[in-house]
Amino acid sequence: MSYTHQTGIYWFRRDLRISDHKILKTASLQCNAVLPLYVVSDWKQQHNWTGPKRQQFLSQSLASLDANLRSLGSRLIIRQGRAVDRLRAFIHETKADALYFQKDPDPFGKATEQAVVALCHELGVTVHAMHDVSLHAPEEVLTGSNLPYRVYTPYSKNWLALPKEAPVAKITALHTPPEIPSDPLPTLAIWNLPACTAEILPAGEKAARARFKTALQERIAAYQQKRDLPAISGTSRISQDLRYGLLSLRTIYQSIQQASAEAPPAAKTGFHTYLKELAWREFYFAIIHYFPDVLENEFSQQWRGLPWDEPDEKLDAWKQGRTGFPIVDAGMRELLATGHMHNRVRMITAMFLTKDLHYDWRIGESWFMQHLVDGEIASNNGGWQWSAGTGADAAPYFRIQNPWSQTARFDNQGLYIKRWVPELALTHPEKFLEAPKNGRPIANDYPLPIVDHNTERLRTLAIFKNYKAEQK
Repeated sequence: MSYTHQTGIYWFRRDLRISDHKILKTASLQCNAVLPLYVVSDWKQQHNWTGPKRQQFLSQSLASLDANLRSLGSRLIIRQGRAVDRLRAFIHETKADALYFQKDPDPFGKATEQAVVALCHELGVTVHAMHDVSLHAPEEVLTGSNLPYRVYTPYSKNWLALPKEAPVAKITALHTPPEIPSDPLPTLAIWNLPACTAEILPAGEKAARARFKTALQERIAAYQQKRDLPAISGTSRISQDLRYGLLSLRTIYQSIQQASAEAPPAAKTGFHTYLKELAWREFYFAIIHYFPDVLENEFSQQWRGLPWDEPDEKLDAWKQGRTGFPIVDAGMRELLATGHMHNRVRMITAMFLTKDLHYDWRIGESWFMQHLVDGEIASNNGGWQWSAGTGADAAPYFRIQNPWSQTARFDNQGLYIKRWVPELALTHPEKFLEAPKNGRPIANDYPLPIVDHNTERLRTLAIFKNYKAEQK
């Protein structure tokens, strides 16, 4: 068999799988030898966009990837440092003549890619960079005027109508020369991080496939009815697997379509709703692609410069789940304990920070990224700006969720609250549905609400209304 390249480096980034892997498959067909490489970041101790929970999941996923590559006759090679520096050294070491990688959707990853491409041009190495983090690249879903969408609904209609790629064939073998050394697989110690005490989900491609299989068989048909109920297992729980590319979107889409085609009419809505959530994910990828300054500024220019309160002790109460609002506290404690928070509760807690406490959404955005195992820069930014009323297709500023009424709608028996706020385990759920009266806490060892929601709602309306008037 004749090959286009003698030695190709496959640079793993956020695609830690071997199944339905278009770019790795391409490398295996074009290169006599493929060198699977992962470059471990060299920051230490603290990072505004990640923490022990996600790095633990990453480390376990890399260990799983290494085992899977060994089943193909290959292995994962580890280097640590700046990607450009380590790739330069690795190219010289291996005499590689090609580099393959999946394009990153966020501005930080793109900046690294540009430097790596320039390096390869300098060294005469052929670059094969492909989009595979989503079903459609941002450039594929545009308006009739060839402009990016700013609103989700027309974007999703276009996205749903576009043809989707089928899964690619399984890789059966991968030749990697045995003499190339590797650094050890990373652990939290490499970043000087403390041990992860959270109960995070099992990592790796096999665990991800099992989660999706369970969701497909047991949950997604009822997704429309149950996705907003935090006390039950009504969501797919594969967001962290998408974040690290443990699952392919092609496989997911094809599986959903097949299941929907075989499902009774009443169940088809659930599958369709689930696909629209995948479109939301890609909508936010498109937003961050075309409007990268959303990571620093409000997407809606009319709200740039909006005054936010300076954080005080109430911020720590929010972070630790001690606000006196049970649904908020349950969500924040779930986050700390598991590295996950139910999506409905993410909206409630985010809107509480921005509309009840009047704190800058960027503070919450960073806190979530530090603790969420599925922390995705584009989706997290989009969700926070949606809740703050400043983002693309966001909730209007006058839409302010009431934590008490949200509890009545989505956890009226208090099952989710009692799971995560044990001091309320013996409290009648009716007490979770409205603010306590007469200055008495809901339970003896539970705090009073740190703010009055109705008062803060009126203040929020005034802040936005006044700022809007000032801009005219």
